[in-house]
Amino acid sequence: MIKVRDKVRFVETDMMGVVHHSNYFRWFEMGRVEYLKAAGIYLLDLMANDIVFPITDVSCQYKASARFDDYFLVETCMAELSRAKMVFTYRVVREADGLLLATGRTQNLFTDSKGKVIRLPAKYYDPLRSVAQADLTGADSQ
Repeated sequence: MIKVRDKVRFVETDMMGVVHHSNYFRWFEMGRVEYLKAAGIYLLDLMANDIVFPITDVSCQYKASARFDDYFLVETCMAELSRAKMVFTYRVVREADGLLLATGRTQNLFTDSKGKVIRLPAKYYDPLRSVAQADLTGADSQ
């Protein structure tokens, strides 16, 4: 699991003073990017090698409201990994009291810039698999 700590910005809130629902998807992206970085994989390097990973499925379940100035944690886990796709799960938790704000899931396919599904080369897959191993082992036992 990779954790990212951030703070709710005023611009992320709506007229009711709570975080607008669309921001959770941005926070999920922060988690994915940091997960890849933990494996030594950088987006610009992937793109320079004609590898992108578009989202093909996304979901979010809202549990409680975050508000301006709340600190929160995005907990990102790898739920499934192959050379063609990766599936992440997320938990967004308010740091002050541990309240679960949202859970989510994304599925990404590895493609070239033209949208053709590809197999992730070993130089990226192997370190990603290594970082994900604890998450994947835990998912298998549940």
